[in-house]
Amino acid sequence: MKFRIQLAAFFFATATAQAQIQVELNFKRLQYIAHEPILATVKIANNSGRDIDLHDANGQHWFGFEINAGEGQLLTPLRQAAEPALHIEAGKTVTRKINLTPLYPVHDFGAYHVRANVYFPDLNKFFYSTTKVFQVSDARPIWQKTVGVPEGMPGAGEVRTYSLLSNRFLDHTALYVRVEKKNSGVVYSTYSLGRILANEDPQAELDRANQLHVLHCAAPRTWAYSHVGLNGELLAHSTFLETKTRPRLRRTPDGSIAVNGGILDVPIAEWKRSPAPKLSDRPPANAADD
Repeated sequence: MKFRIQLAAFFFATATAQAQIQVELNFKRLQYIAHEPILATVKIANNSGRDIDLHDANGQHWFGFEINAGEGQLLTPLRQAAEPALHIEAGKTVTRKINLTPLYPVHDFGAYHVRANVYFPDLNKFFYSTTKVFQVSDARPIWQKTVGVPEGMPGAGEVRTYSLLSNRFLDHTALYVRVEKKNSGVVYSTYSLGRILANEDPQAELDRANQLHVLHCAAPRTWAYSHVGLNGELLAHSTFLETKTRPRLRRTPDGSIAVNGGILDVPIAEWKRSPAPKLSDRPPANAADD
């Protein structure tokens, strides 16, 4: 009789914990481009009525994912997400954002089915989110250039290939940049430079250090400028507004690249931080006559 009571208590505690430790998984969108960051948002809610501690134990990582590719193929992690132990107070929810791209081989085209899992050491049990699906495809290439890495820079003597790609979503078209070393299959980065008007081709120029400069029309009379490094770093990003002249990239005599035309769009918050000039700072009215 005592054994039955203990067994019933165990199953009750397990069922209660399953209902009170909830895992929720979400992705910002359904479609991604091969090699771009795929951010999974995981929420863990503690409704157990007491504080809990989640940590690696019994040879199990307390946090992870199960990802299935085509035909139910379970993907082996490239490396395990190193999440520190987590203490969650009663009634609290914590959120984690994890980039799946460096952790799992999710660059092949197709659909991926994902669920997050959380291991609860107190019960020696895993708890799972519902399964979410995302698609990986490639974008349409619109420009590409292979360059060498100059002397004195990391990776000198190697080559890099810059690519500009466009991808059409349901409500907009996005411009992407990819930087890779094609001869070895290494992709350094792939990411969006923002929206692009479908009827406007981007302008791309290389400076004397073989870094990429891109200017594209992001909205009517609005242009986005991006400066990209040889390993895919986004070194600068700004917005220009079209005035009487349309912004264009131009090469300066020293081999650098500058935006000519238009006016730099300064955010209102930044403008407010700059004090307005005082009347005493202005030149005298007859200064031009001197």
